[in-house]
Amino acid sequence: MFVLQTVPSGSASQVAGTFALFALFFAVTAHIAARNVLGDVELKNAVAVGPVIPAVSFVFVALEWPAALAVPVALAGDFLLVRYLYGQSTRLAAYLTLIHVVVSIILGVIVFGLLAIIQSAPG
Repeated sequence: MFVLQTVPSGSASQVAGTFALFALFFAVTAHIAARNVLGDVELKNAVAVGPVIPAVSFVFVALEWPAALAVPVALAGDFLLVRYLYGQSTRLAAYLTLIHVVVSIILGVIVFGLLAIIQSAPG
């Protein structure tokens, strides 16, 4: 068995900074997804969608709830906000949520890979 999440440790500013970075990351990926699916959209909608996934993650970690439940809850929150903020049908909101997941995974792998390469550099 392996741990998917650990209890947050560090100062309040470190936890807040981590939350802000994750919220910014998901806001950027939400905006990229919305631009690709809907065309020209307002940035403020993506800024409102961005903090949902980190908030769910932080709550589940803080309360030591199972990580396997955090994923569907985060996706549901993302879907509901996308549907409400962008005013789309259920089907299009589900598609936009799927594209948001895909863009987040792709960009996350790229960023993680670049960080791994930078950290493994000699000297």
